[in-house]
Amino acid sequence: MYGLTPFSRMNIFDAINDFDKDFYDRGTKVTACRTDIKEDEDKFVTESELPGFKKEDISIDIDGQSLTIRAVHSDKKETESSDGTKSRYIRRERSYGSYQRSFDISGIDTENISAAYKDGILTLTLPKKKATVPPTRRLQID
Repeated sequence: MYGLTPFSRMNIFDAINDFDKDFYDRGTKVTACRTDIKEDEDKFVTESELPGFKKEDISIDIDGQSLTIRAVHSDKKETESSDGTKSRYIRRERSYGSYQRSFDISGIDTENISAAYKDGILTLTLPKKKATVPPTRRLQID
């Protein structure tokens, strides 16, 4: 019953803590991997935003009828400069974390999928399977 009544169990301090968390943690969350998908007659082309990743940080896995894109940023707490001194961050606004996105690839020729990564955009070319039409034949009547 209390779950249906607005503000029945709301604590004012919870609301303030939620505000502080949203306000101060704004730049630290990694957003979803935004992807555009285009369809041509014989293929699909996906363009996924993966800004700031190196090609080595990205993996593309095919498992049955599913394609999964994973990208992982590493997080360093300390850095070493060219003169050998160490420094640590006192504020970090760039987000570090990982992306993962899966797509259904039934109807795709998985043997001929190609990938390219340039300027923070991962482009996948997914050729469609060729429609196989069974041959026609005439049956003899016994």
